[in-house]
Amino acid sequence: MSEQDATSAEADHSTKPTFGFNEIAASLNQIIDGHELDQSTLSRQSLATSNQNKGYHSSYVRPTEDIFDLDSPKIKEDIIRMILQFLSDEGYYASRAVVQDEANVKWKEREERGIEAKRLKQAILDGDWPEVEKLSTKPIVKNHRSFLYSLYKQQYLEYIEHREIQKAFSFLNKRLKPLEHLQTKPNEFKDMCYLLTAKSIHEAPSFKNWEGIAAARENLVGQFQSMLEFESADRSGNVYVPPNRLVTLLRQAVAYQIQFSRYHPKIAPAVNSLLQDYTSFVIPNSVRYTLRGHEGNVKCVRFIGEEGRGVVSGSSDNTLRIWDTETAECTNVLRGHKSRIWDVSSTKLGDYVASASGDGTVKVWDLKSSKANCVSTLAGHGGDVYSVQYHQSETNLVTGGYDKTIRLFDVNTGAVVKSFQGHQLAVSKTIFNPLGNLIISGSKDNTIKFWDIVSGLCIRTITSHLGEVTSVEMNSSGTLLLSSSKDNSNRLWDVRMVRPLRKLKGHQNTSKNFVRANFSDNNLIVGGSEDGIVYIWDQDTGEILQKLRGHTGVTYEAYWNVKQSMMASCSDDQTVKLWWYDENTPLDGC
Repeated sequence: MSEQDATSAEADHSTKPTFGFNEIAASLNQIIDGHELDQSTLSRQSLATSNQNKGYHSSYVRPTEDIFDLDSPKIKEDIIRMILQFLSDEGYYASRAVVQDEANVKWKEREERGIEAKRLKQAILDGDWPEVEKLSTKPIVKNHRSFLYSLYKQQYLEYIEHREIQKAFSFLNKRLKPLEHLQTKPNEFKDMCYLLTAKSIHEAPSFKNWEGIAAARENLVGQFQSMLEFESADRSGNVYVPPNRLVTLLRQAVAYQIQFSRYHPKIAPAVNSLLQDYTSFVIPNSVRYTLRGHEGNVKCVRFIGEEGRGVVSGSSDNTLRIWDTETAECTNVLRGHKSRIWDVSSTKLGDYVASASGDGTVKVWDLKSSKANCVSTLAGHGGDVYSVQYHQSETNLVTGGYDKTIRLFDVNTGAVVKSFQGHQLAVSKTIFNPLGNLIISGSKDNTIKFWDIVSGLCIRTITSHLGEVTSVEMNSSGTLLLSSSKDNSNRLWDVRMVRPLRKLKGHQNTSKNFVRANFSDNNLIVGGSEDGIVYIWDQDTGEILQKLRGHTGVTYEAYWNVKQSMMASCSDDQTVKLWWYDENTPLDGC
């Protein structure tokens, strides 16, 4: 099959919808003085010029789990105190009383456990093992079984020290043998067995530094203290909480997000929702990098993972290339396919990438190591595979191809879980809806079909397009569908009512090429064109906001990444371009 024949059924891979762009759009509709802005105006010059590029920050402290221990009771109490203060400040006195009562119950429970912990420490120091046995029946520490092993080891070594060999032997079998897997040294249990016949504890390598019973008990108490689940805290209720502490911390968090976004706003934005992280957005107007290296046209491009620190591109030269978005370096070339690459998909963490090829296979690539490698090859299609996308669970892949079929693969086993048949011509694009219970497909037969994953049945068909459907894409809420077609239009559909909302025009999509469109951030839509231009439309009005010129051949598609505040496009000119906002370059509207 010639490339021209194949491209007539080409399809687009859907990047995972940008979560929360409706909320972000709403928050950006106000500037700091509270004046309302028209959405289309905001999406134009004012939105772009209110930001300036600061570049990617690679060395700042990230909000990881090691910042503070959420399991620490002291931290939890601080959070509760801030919540109580906020409820009181806002007049939610009944709710505050309920939270206060529940918190006091937990604090009381921890106080009782604290008393038991003190008794247990004293019993260990005194060698009162019956009391230790009684107090350790309830878990007081996080790693209770590991602590029990340490207790039993101490008791066993004291039997050995006192030469009570029969008691030691019985104790070893009854208490320590079931916990052997918790030993702290590789041969520790073996050495304890050896001690039954040794003359001294120091003869066993694991216990050559044994300091005697008293010192060992003190070390055990110290170990117990470090393992305690709780810390003593001021229970008097007189802990000082600075005014508006919760609100202050939230404002600091948002300021942190703004500070380390790629674009620093010249005018501080008014954030109207705290349910998503702040992400800077500007309409890109300039090429930051042109990525060269492919020896054939580049048919697909995706940001790798949600973070998007890398880009993967697939080409007619049968290879995939991995690019660093900050340095523009090609960090990996993935070889193995025997024909052109039509589509790629990435997991959320960016540790795996799947590629669909004209050789009839899908390959899964492991990107975790510095040298990426193919970990599995999924076969089953009878011809070119034009589309591939990961399910939200990342345990399945959906594919579509020249053989008119849709296949659902198990990623781990490589088996075909289910096949979906009903299209009359090649399937150009397959995606999952946000809930993951439906597959949406576009086809060369001019139709869009919705498939129920469980039953395998086609539950809906859209037949309005007058040309081959080259791509389908859903927004993050699953309420809107975007389709591209060779009838020279991109169409926006209301999924719930199954009705068209508007046509997006101005680009060219009529001949042999795959030309695709995708949802972008801030209620915008981006797409390619046969005239080599990347188009940006206002989703609400259908108006062209920006035309990005730079490619010298057909532009197949474009994708936006929220975390990087960048857009990537690929073209027949064998390049990938990364776009961003340059304040010295004017916007090029319609």
